Amino acid sequence: MRESVDGRWPAESERDASRAAAFQTLADQHIHEAYKLANAVLGSPPAAQDAVHDAFVKAWERWSSLRDPARFDSWFKRILINTCRDRLRAAKHRDAADVDDQADLGAPDTLRDIDERIYVEQALVRLKPDDRILLALRYYQDLKLDDIAELLDIPTGTVKSRLNAAHGRLRSVLGDSEGASR
Repeated sequence: MRESVDGRWPAESERDASRAAAFQTLADQHIHEAYKLANAVLGSPPAAQDAVHDAFVKAWERWSSLRDPARFDSWFKRILINTCRDRLRAAKHRDAADVDDQADLGAPDTLRDIDERIYVEQALVRLKPDDRILLALRYYQDLKLDDIAELLDIPTGTVKSRLNAAHGRLRSVLGDSEGASR
């Protein structure tokens, strides 16, 4: 067998092409949901796009560590969540998201629905990163508690208690902004 021009054996190049095609297929299948999750956590479409891009780069770099491609969804979400968490920690102080920057995370029926969604999203960006991640996984990704526990590698009971605490903090933030802006 002869080496190719780039110094690799032909079989190695074929394996790399097959590997890249498999990754591309999975990435294409998950990009929309990844963006929705990142935007729900970060509260900013440009930041969400950057986070999704960075997460896909990290996933590609770690692609060989994924033993079962059927587990790509949870494996990639874990990478994305950690990427979002890192971005939130780096940001330190975040103001409420600009209403014009909110992504369409669903199709509200009325102006009241739109107002409510904006109100809640502005409150979410005021929460701690871990609270935002939990709430986004539960309500934007519609994951069950057991699935969140598996994804975050924590017990289901811990998810329940942290989610309950996050709800309390969200209610508090909503109550604080109730008097200020509504």
